[in-house]
Amino acid sequence: MQNSIDIENIITKEKTKGPAKIGKYRWRILALLFFATTINYMDRSIIGVLGPTLKDHVFHWSNEQYSYINISFMIAYALGMVIMGGVIDRMGTRFGYALSIGIWSFFSLMHAFITKGMSWIGYVVARFGLGIGESGNFPACIKTVAEWFPKKERALATGIFNAGSNVGAVLAPLVIPMIVTNEGKHWQYAFCITFFFSLTWIIIWLATYKKPEKSLKVSQAELTHILSDSPAENEERIPWTKVLPLKETWTFAVAKIPDAVWWFYLFWGSFFLHAQFHLELKGLALPLIIIYVMADGGSVFGGWLSSYFIKKGWTINRARKTTLLICGIIILPVVFATQTSNQWVSVLLIGLAASGHQAWSANAFTLASDVFPKKATGSVVGIGGMIGGVASIIAFFALGRVLDSSGKSAYLFAFLIAGCLYLVCLLIIHLIMPKMTPLNENLEKVE
Repeated sequence: MQNSIDIENIITKEKTKGPAKIGKYRWRILALLFFATTINYMDRSIIGVLGPTLKDHVFHWSNEQYSYINISFMIAYALGMVIMGGVIDRMGTRFGYALSIGIWSFFSLMHAFITKGMSWIGYVVARFGLGIGESGNFPACIKTVAEWFPKKERALATGIFNAGSNVGAVLAPLVIPMIVTNEGKHWQYAFCITFFFSLTWIIIWLATYKKPEKSLKVSQAELTHILSDSPAENEERIPWTKVLPLKETWTFAVAKIPDAVWWFYLFWGSFFLHAQFHLELKGLALPLIIIYVMADGGSVFGGWLSSYFIKKGWTINRARKTTLLICGIIILPVVFATQTSNQWVSVLLIGLAASGHQAWSANAFTLASDVFPKKATGSVVGIGGMIGGVASIIAFFALGRVLDSSGKSAYLFAFLIAGCLYLVCLLIIHLIMPKMTPLNENLEKVE
């Protein structure tokens, strides 16, 4: 209670003064989120880049066995989203995020010690541990953005840190062919390169991060700006069991179902290009880089666009949903990715869809912090991420089996679903939550 009064006093005092220069320390915090997300996605992208090489030249997996490896990651990721989301809400972003990165760094390194005798089963175990650790990234990031940015800046901030996912996905195909040959020689080193960066990040994070109300680096003017459209909250925790029954939670969960499409691009994109255009490891590098550079631009653009609409006076509801509609329309042409014999046309169609997905994702993540109080965002993002993970598990299981039985024609249906899913989800989102009415710290609507 005392903390809430102190914050209100700060805001009142600042409003009685003349205009002050708003500081920029919140953007330094955002930079740390960006770099953590970059490391996160480089870690998880390695298997997608190396997949065809490991499958054909090192371990000789079937498509179904490769799908089990990815399903193991997604099961852990789905479970971990709920577990780590709750842990981060309880421990706070400072220690919760560090724990998450510590877990994923350990299991990422473990990949390098898998022998041919362990084969795909060894990868199932390593990917499971990696999924548990990596599941904490987005709940921690969204909670941090909610703590450090006013609502009018959150979509842009989310788009910027989310762009790190694409930078990581670009670095993987850029760096790995420099280390690993087309025949798979030195593949172990690919799983060691992010370990040092992860440990360095943890040290910097623990040394610098505090909530804005407690940070000596934040000016009163910047603190007033951060809290300008968010009511003060007490320290009482909200367990995920309280947010689970709410329709607003399931609205966010529906927005996360297209995560299955993103995982398809990340883990199966190289397999599609390999099957369709006979590209080996080094030949895959440039197409994958193009796809994720385009996705990077989409992430920032999507966050900027809805923030631009809000600054023009649009309601948050109208701004977010209009941007999601534009994203869905941009993604539609990917249904033709399998219908061209030109690999660069196919790459550009996938890149455009990946760009649209990241723009969608920046706004979908922001739905949680638009509606829920800050202290519940980790749990809500975790529940939504779990639903996205379950959708991915179903998709991967089906795709692996169909590819082994029917060949590359299975990709036709995969891309058809990938193109149409977003508009279907947007319709459901609007039907469940036609108005985005914020909830207070007691999870009651604030009219």
